[in-house]
Amino acid sequence: MKKGFLLFLLMGTLSLVLAACGGGTSSNDEGSSDNGEGGEGGDTEFVQILTGGTQGTYYPLGGAFANILTSEIDNLEANATSTGASVENMKSMRDGDGQLAFTQTDIASYAKNGEVMFDEKIENLQAIGTLYPETIQIVTTADTGIESVEDLEGKVVSVGAVGSGTHANAENILDIHGLSIEDDIEARDLAFDDSTSGIQDGTIDAAFITSGTPTGAVESLAATSDVNIVPVKEDKVKELIDEYGYYAQDEIPEGTYGLEKAVSTVAVQAMLVTDSNLSEDLVYNMTKAIFENTDQVQHAKGEQITAESAQEGVGIDLHPGAKKYFDEQ
Repeated sequence: MKKGFLLFLLMGTLSLVLAACGGGTSSNDEGSSDNGEGGEGGDTEFVQILTGGTQGTYYPLGGAFANILTSEIDNLEANATSTGASVENMKSMRDGDGQLAFTQTDIASYAKNGEVMFDEKIENLQAIGTLYPETIQIVTTADTGIESVEDLEGKVVSVGAVGSGTHANAENILDIHGLSIEDDIEARDLAFDDSTSGIQDGTIDAAFITSGTPTGAVESLAATSDVNIVPVKEDKVKELIDEYGYYAQDEIPEGTYGLEKAVSTVAVQAMLVTDSNLSEDLVYNMTKAIFENTDQVQHAKGEQITAESAQEGVGIDLHPGAKKYFDEQ
């Protein structure tokens, strides 16, 4: 009796163990199916979005994109981080420190081709698409008396953080007007918020800021000071376009920063790039999530981000996943 009872207990225990093992195998098989969205096998995929300074436009848009990607794509967690913007972002992408990055179209082209501020080609860059015009704003106040680019000669001028697209734009615009950063102004290499703080406290006369309008740092300045935006006149706009190709005519609308009339200037395009090593399925789903949920973007630039305009002025190859999405549209 005792032997029979022990044998019964042993067989029952063995059955439970086998059932548990079989259930685990079944669960793993189901979990390992790729849903074509985030990480495979139910594993969370992490996406780092490289943006810009906290007072620019890249940073709030990057935060909005991170929320969209995390909520719309299964098994994906996205995070936006503040950076030194375009040039730094391209170098970070080269080093594998991000999966998505904001940049200017001109800087992406320089990076891909190994030109200007890039000693070597950054091979792993591919485009998601362009987003909106990046307006070059030469910001000052009425008190400085600066009314033209030529008036910047001899003044203390912020030309953007070292390694930023703004610095390259400042160099181009000054050169077209017969001025140079090295010889004709007292240059300061400052981020947007430090630039406008310097204008406010009188240590800076003017600042170049390349960003979608309205820019947070300039809005903050306008709350306490009478902001003036120095125009880039139409003949010089044409020279810039003829010389460099990637510029386009733009204007800052009346009412922006309290301006009494629209101001003529130039712009490049803001764009989103990705790592060419990411899978087609993942990039397809990220592209789809961003361009079909722009209503979740609270920044004013969200209204300008459309699938219809996303291939305008890209300048580098689209990632196959992004191309697949736009081809479907």
